[in-house]
Amino acid sequence: MKVIEHIEQAQGKTLFSFEILPPKKGDNLQSIFSNIEPLMEFNPPFIDVTYHREEYEYKEFSNGSIQKIVTRKRPGTVGICAAIQHRYGVDAVPHVICGGFDKEETENLLIDLNFLEIDNILVLRGDPIKSEGTYQAHPQGYSYANQLIHQVVDMNNGKYLHDEYANGATNFCIGVAGYPEKHFESPNLDTDFYYLKKKIEAGADYIVTQLFYDNKKYFSFVERCREAGITIPIIPGIKPISIKKHLNILPKIFHIDIPQELVLAIEKCKNNKEANEIGIQWSIQQCKELIEYGVPVLHFYSMGRSNNIQRIAKSIF
Repeated sequence: MKVIEHIEQAQGKTLFSFEILPPKKGDNLQSIFSNIEPLMEFNPPFIDVTYHREEYEYKEFSNGSIQKIVTRKRPGTVGICAAIQHRYGVDAVPHVICGGFDKEETENLLIDLNFLEIDNILVLRGDPIKSEGTYQAHPQGYSYANQLIHQVVDMNNGKYLHDEYANGATNFCIGVAGYPEKHFESPNLDTDFYYLKKKIEAGADYIVTQLFYDNKKYFSFVERCREAGITIPIIPGIKPISIKKHLNILPKIFHIDIPQELVLAIEKCKNNKEANEIGIQWSIQQCKELIEYGVPVLHFYSMGRSNNIQRIAKSIF
């Protein structure tokens, strides 16, 4: 079932969902299942699975030569999605990115997902690889997410890159990212909002936001979307703080602000156990306010952890 169909059937009730990371290469699926299973009691209608880009490493050989090697440290997104749907009967939402793919590879990926009866995707441009510094599009790929959305919509209409197969049309529900505090590469909110509208116009069905800790940022973002005629569901992304270092790590990685009240509370903590507790209580209050506001889904970024999310969900669902 499509994400937007789950939202429609809920008839105003706030749903629970979360995002997981593929395990590192060499780990097995049990590491994924052990994080998913504690959260299944909250009946998530869908689970997102991230996609991680290639990385470049330099391997030195005994003869003194050095070779540049391409590797993916967290492969398996498509297989994990298939395993989730088979094991739990829950819709999986793979992230489909522009970076590192040409159009033909993207088409083949979408065909595979369609064969597996995975009909929800989250379309993203993707981050630059570490050695690039800034995002570099594949020569035969896409620079922006809205361009990839056009390809997905074409396939939903039975139009492929080289031929048209009307009987083989896909039926993907398309999610996209939204940034209440703007994407870090955008010079201002107006520019960021311009590109968000381009994604909506291309055919996006719903928005999932970047994580945030100040609900006012989300409320303002939704208000601006509605004023611009964007009526699709806007799902807030939640990530509870769990260690003291998150005060420095999260703003650096995600380019967000952490409210001073939360900063001061975390700084007073003697250890990570206390910081985790503060993070849980902050998220509980944040989620209660968002539910009262009428959000369609609370979407949690688990980052491989489920204990804190389980406690939050128990308090609000």
